[in-house]
Amino acid sequence: MINYLKGQLISKTEHSPSGCNITVEVNNTGYLILTNKRVIASLPAEGENVTIYTSLIHREDSMTLCGFNSREERDLFNLLNSVSGVGTKVALTIMGELGAYMLVNAVISGDDRAISRAKGVGPKLAGKIILELKDKMTGWRDKITDKHTEKEAEKVTPELEEAETVLLSLGYTKKEASEAVKKALNTDDTEEIVRIGLQWLAAEGG
Repeated sequence: MINYLKGQLISKTEHSPSGCNITVEVNNTGYLILTNKRVIASLPAEGENVTIYTSLIHREDSMTLCGFNSREERDLFNLLNSVSGVGTKVALTIMGELGAYMLVNAVISGDDRAISRAKGVGPKLAGKIILELKDKMTGWRDKITDKHTEKEAEKVTPELEEAETVLLSLGYTKKEASEAVKKALNTDDTEEIVRIGLQWLAAEGG
């Protein structure tokens, strides 16, 4: 198995018949790697050196190399791909939509709606993913580094900002409100964010 590739980023393409892909040249050989928009957005300019952690998907009639920025992302992709009904394309889409941190939280908390935001994933498949992976992902919160956690937490949506404003109006400090809404990164419903935030604040205070 190819664990990772370290070389020059030759190209990165978001739209192609096969989906998002990049080409990395290693020792004069160009490797075509399928990925997602989240990975592409974090990559440097073409011509720069990169390290891509890979997963080789071997089917009866094809071999596909998929790539990610970290071992954790790659390993979570492999877990997703092991679920019956979740193919390579769908697993890449889910990883691109949620990212590692939000995916783990969505599975552990049973948030099928968050997983269903990914294109091609209905409530039934989302529920199946949660059922099959919840136990396997329970220990992943410790495996995902603070760096990955902070990167996801930096993405502030209008719903998070609105929920934070509500908490501020209830008398909580800026720090308390900000920390509270981060506990609900896997939902885009303002009322739900406030509810989860209040539960966390109550637990912290109690």
